Amino acid sequence: MLIIAIAIALLSIKVIVKKDGRMSSQHIHDSEAMNARGIHCVIDQDREARLNDKAS
Repeated sequence: MLIIAIAIALLSIKVIVKKDGRMSSQHIHDSEAMNARGIHCVIDQDREARLNDKAS
């Protein structure tokens, strides 16, 4: 329990200290670097494959 409490405290430091108080998104589709490389999340890749009849 102590390890989990310490981990949560360390993760919340950014939220508490930052003026805006938000965590950045961890989703692939929100990453500009991933979008520039053409990398999408598996759900988007599956949808594209199904639309192009390349799903296996």
